[in-house]
Parts: sequence; structure tokens; C-alpha cells
Amino acid sequence: MAVRGLTLGVALMCALVVICYGEIKLSQLPITLSVDTTPSKVDLLAGVGKITVTWALNKTNADTSKYSKVALKLCYTKASQIDRPWRKTEDELFKDKTCQHEVATKPYAASGNSVDYIVLKDVPTGHYFVRAYVVDATGVKVAYGQTQGVDLFITAITGRHASIDIAAGVFSAFSVVSLAFFFYLEKKKSKLAT
Repeated sequence: MAVRGLTLGVALMCALVVICYGEIKLSQLPITLSVDTTPSKVDLLAGVGKITVTWALNKTNADTSKYSKVALKLCYTKASQIDRPWRKTEDELFKDKTCQHEVATKPYAASGNSVDYIVLKDVPTGHYFVRAYVVDATGVKVAYGQTQGVDLFITAITGRHASIDIAAGVFSAFSVVSLAFFFYLEKKKSKLAT
């Protein structure tokens, strides 16, 4: 009986999640923010590269009474989504995988907004743009805006440095020399035994 109740509870929770979050589609959200980056076309290195993101309300007649915060995200362009289903764009926001990297979350203000962002070290190589989601007090996305004509190319950190390559070469040479030395000792030992 408890298993049946637990199964029913999980099914109801899943249905509630789909009702609450499954209804929000990007195509239905109003575009009320204009977003820009400085510089707009640049090659950035993860962990070092820096951009300034600015945003402001672009519609004076928009109802901003529910606006609470602005969440800025780095999003993959179409070129960086080719043959990568884990970056796929979906209209339903809970399925969308375009914007996976958080830039900043700030309280909503109609104008005068900017943030300096240093690209995090875990951001993969790709072409990006910036999207700003406006969320209400409950965390539901109610509007958005994104950069137009921006191509931020980010080169990821590979994790290999010259010191690692040198150490690998030294240890490889040491292992070959050690192997030859012990092979020589074994041959010499076997000749003395006979």
C-alpha cells in the first residue's frame, strides 16, 4: 500500500512540475530588454577573457510590475550546436539547453545596468551570445532580451602546460633507461649463474 501511495505521489509531483514549468515557452515571452556586450566580436580565453554586459528596458509601455531580477546567461549560437545535442535549442524553457552558463543575477532596474564578467574556466570552446531573462518574485521567467549580432568566441582551457609535457618526457625517458638497466642486470646475473 505504501509503494502505491509513493508512486501516486511521485506521479502527482511530476504532473505539477510539467504544469508549472512546462508551459513557459521562449516564443511566448515578450522581448522587453535590449542587451549589449562590449566588445561585441572578440576571441576570449576561458579564465582570462572579460566582457561588459549592459541591459535596459527597450519598451516603455511594458508592464514591469512583476519584474524582480535579471538573470544573464551565456548561450551557444547555432554554429556551436551543430552535432552537439546537449546544446540543443528547444522552445520549452525547461528542455532548452542553449543557455547553460550563468553570467550574473541582478535585481531588476529599468536602465543603467551593467556587469563585468570574466569567463569562467569551465566554459567550453564555442561561439556564444548573451541572453537576459527577467524573473518574477517566485523565480518564473516572464520576459527576456538577448544580444543581436554578437559573436563571442571562447577558447577553453586545455589543461596541458609545457611543464606537464616536459615532466611526461622525463619520466618516459627514465622508465626506458630503467628497463634497459634492469634487463642488462638480469642478463649479467644469468651469465654468472651458468
